[in-house]
Amino acid sequence: MQTQETIAGIRFDQTLDAKGLNCPLPVLKAKLALNRMQAGEILHARTGHEIIQSTETDGVIEFFIRRTINPNKI
Repeated sequence: MQTQETIAGIRFDQTLDAKGLNCPLPVLKAKLALNRMQAGEILHARTGHEIIQSTETDGVIEFFIRRTINPNKI
């Protein structure tokens, strides 16, 4: 496992830039990226929207995302 970068003190192996993508593309692209990664590697995902909260229950992580006023168009 080779780390590419560090942002905000977190080392990560791959970046997914999901800014401007419409659903379900960000989720699909994250799934595909994670499938290609090794166990323990970290995916850095970028979005143009605001993640207002995340929760974890029984190993399932949920995100609450607020849509930005003017999202990037593709």
